[in-house]
Amino acid sequence: MEKQPPSLCSRLFHGRGPVEVVLDRSVLAWKETEGGRKRSSAIGGLSATAHGHAVHVCEIVAVRKTEEDDDDDDDDDDGGRDGAKSRSPTKATQGSRLHPHAFTVSYVRRTRQHQWRYSDVTFHCASQPLREQWIRVINEQLSLLTNRPKSLLVYINPFGGKRRGKRIYEQEVAPLFRRACISADVIVTERANHASDHLKTEANLDKYDGVVCVGGDGMFSEILHGLVTRTQTDHGVDQSQPDAELVPCSLRIGIIPAGSTDCICFATVGTSDPVTSALHIIVGDSQPMDVCSVHHDDVLLRYSVSLLGYGFYGDVLTDSERKRWLGPARYDLSGVKTFLSHNHYEGTVSFLPAEEDAGSPRDELPCRSGCRVCRQRPPSKDPRREMSEGKEKSATDDGWSVIRGKFIAINAASMSCACPRSPRGLSPSAHLADGTTDLILIRECSRLDFFRHLLRHTNRDDQFDHSFVEVHRVTAFRFQPRHCATLSAEDREPGETPAKTGFGPVCSGQATCDRGKARSSWTCDGEILPHAAIQVSVRCQLIRLFARGIEEQQQCMFEDPWTLLAPEPSSAHQSVD
Repeated sequence: MEKQPPSLCSRLFHGRGPVEVVLDRSVLAWKETEGGRKRSSAIGGLSATAHGHAVHVCEIVAVRKTEEDDDDDDDDDDGGRDGAKSRSPTKATQGSRLHPHAFTVSYVRRTRQHQWRYSDVTFHCASQPLREQWIRVINEQLSLLTNRPKSLLVYINPFGGKRRGKRIYEQEVAPLFRRACISADVIVTERANHASDHLKTEANLDKYDGVVCVGGDGMFSEILHGLVTRTQTDHGVDQSQPDAELVPCSLRIGIIPAGSTDCICFATVGTSDPVTSALHIIVGDSQPMDVCSVHHDDVLLRYSVSLLGYGFYGDVLTDSERKRWLGPARYDLSGVKTFLSHNHYEGTVSFLPAEEDAGSPRDELPCRSGCRVCRQRPPSKDPRREMSEGKEKSATDDGWSVIRGKFIAINAASMSCACPRSPRGLSPSAHLADGTTDLILIRECSRLDFFRHLLRHTNRDDQFDHSFVEVHRVTAFRFQPRHCATLSAEDREPGETPAKTGFGPVCSGQATCDRGKARSSWTCDGEILPHAAIQVSVRCQLIRLFARGIEEQQQCMFEDPWTLLAPEPSSAHQSVD
């Protein structure tokens, strides 16, 4: 790779010793010199054993002039204090006197378990013009990062989780936004669907570069529905039509986790940490995400980005809603009760399998930052049209697969659905933005077998490696529960002709329907759907988050910045003493 000359290269003072500092279009790097007065005109001339550090320009939060009363130390945990214990305070004081003008660079520092932290590194300059030059050039580099938001609309749910949303925003997030010069209009919600209704009708979205929700998965769902509905309304799209081609949302959504469940944040960032999420927003990360539309009889019920669950998970949520007074503990109690009940439900599942290049739910290729699978899936792929065509065809080969039987659970995971209790999630290899969802069918089995399946959600074993479990990567699916009423046109399977049009909703004496036990309910991202018969299609990359996906360890590592930045002596420019 051809070396790029640095934008700026100077010998400055940092911590308790002189450092060579280089800035180019992508990296800010600094390295301690060998000896107090030794000077090299090129970074490549420095000692290879000297301690060097580098920060991506895209992960610099801000740069500011450092006042005299706070320029002696900085919060740089991995740079500012290395080697300092062996040097005397007198030397540090002398260095500060010779370099009285300081500036501080705030940047992202990675810690354990995908958490990001905000750190400062302070450099001292010998002259005020040199300091101003460094501040100006760094700000010029930051101004070229057009993906960074400047104005945000923030909704805070003060009631979700442990009622910490407002405190988390004011104490942990707002100071970071101010440091990054991001303005924020804050609305504290007062009722259910307050944020969704405001987005649909009142918000002037032209003023903002993104929408941020402070709360749990329920709050995110409100923002999702409000923003998607507003976008379709502004473009004249009837979202109640299952085959309507929806317009992708132009504004990104940020999630500051502050709820009892923060699964969406965990699955897209790798941690449920407010500071980490705030820093992803500040640096302007962008992660496209699929959205599933759920319809019944040409009526839009809801949108989903994580889990659609019928049977076990639907029963857990339905029962937990009766125990809201218990708080988050209600999910554990309802889970045990539902497991002991061990109900199964009869019905028909039909689906459109994804293309072969979409991979398999069992290929052990998890979706990570920069995912190759998601990059190669263009958002123009429109499974709703295929779905509509399939419905119009007769009993010929229309590409749909049909499965009938008794199921303990039917789940559709559009992401891994990972969370602290299930680090790999319901479908570890599900992708965020490939235009598919993973359909998991758990047939009738013994209580012990089902427990074995659930247990694998907490370890690294293949949770699909059971005879009663099957999983399919699909672009659309439909479910029709078994019952005695006449199937409507929308409830028929693709290719099924309405031959029995004379049937009425009449049951014989031997087939009396106990609907309370014959059906479960669907949970859609934590909300209960009013209908069991649904049709679902995946809307590829309909929204974008302020996120970048879960980073692999090696993605966080730098190449040697001194190899990348080292100019030839003749090519170094703007090198200032």
